[in-house]
Amino acid sequence: MPKVSVIIPTYNRCELLREALASVCAQTYQDFELIVVDDGSHDETAAVVHEFAGVRYVWQPHRGVSAARNHGVTLSTGEWVAFLDSDDLWQPRKLEKQIAFVTAQPEVQICQTEELWLRHGVRVNPQRKHRKPSGDIFAPSLARCLVSPSAVMLRRELFEEVGGFDERLPACEDYDLWLRIAARLPVYLIDIPLVIKRGGHADQLSRRFWGMDRFRVVALCKLLDSGILSPAQRQLTEEMLRTKCTILAQGARRRGKDATPYLALIAAYREHNTSTRADISAILHQL
Repeated sequence: MPKVSVIIPTYNRCELLREALASVCAQTYQDFELIVVDDGSHDETAAVVHEFAGVRYVWQPHRGVSAARNHGVTLSTGEWVAFLDSDDLWQPRKLEKQIAFVTAQPEVQICQTEELWLRHGVRVNPQRKHRKPSGDIFAPSLARCLVSPSAVMLRRELFEEVGGFDERLPACEDYDLWLRIAARLPVYLIDIPLVIKRGGHADQLSRRFWGMDRFRVVALCKLLDSGILSPAQRQLTEEMLRTKCTILAQGARRRGKDATPYLALIAAYREHNTSTRADISAILHQL
């Protein structure tokens, strides 16, 4: 049984995938299994994977990145799970540093590393708002996703306990999962850039959908209905829901679209509201 299961979901990125696979195979820590879940590609993905000995290749009909990641986890056997997006790269000591970190601190269930950002091959510096905190990251993570799938490593039991990625979300599925985890326990940061995050290509999810906060609003509503939040966490979550819905309503009005669903959600989650779960579900389906 390997210590770490590395899961790479991919869809029509064979050239980028080749480089991602090479970066995993070059790890100084080698006690891992590597699983590539091909989410219905129709390029040379299978041929590229077969260039690398010992990599498990699985094809599935196109269902999205969340389904691909979840499927990979169900096939894996490691104590720890690490994900790598097929357009990103790992530095050679990424797994070595993370295993050393969790070995020295057995209470840790999830950790991530810092990243280098490239856009169109040119290094860019993240803004202050994108800086990753360490420990109790719940409050700052409400505004935006502060955990990178390619940088994280977590215990299999934790992933299974929280239910994995929500396959119903077409985007912001990582924001949703990390919030569910951060509400329960600390997420630690190894402050060394051990991941190279490559951006700027046309198939990135952030380029395919307008109003990404629509999906974050769905995640916040799920969180409020989950029953896992402390009173303080619930207050922070309600405040962020109001903020995001207000901004989305303003944007809808500017575009001549219906702002009613966002205003209805604000009303639904006010203190002492009488809305039922069915009412809220109906609102969410309008977003």
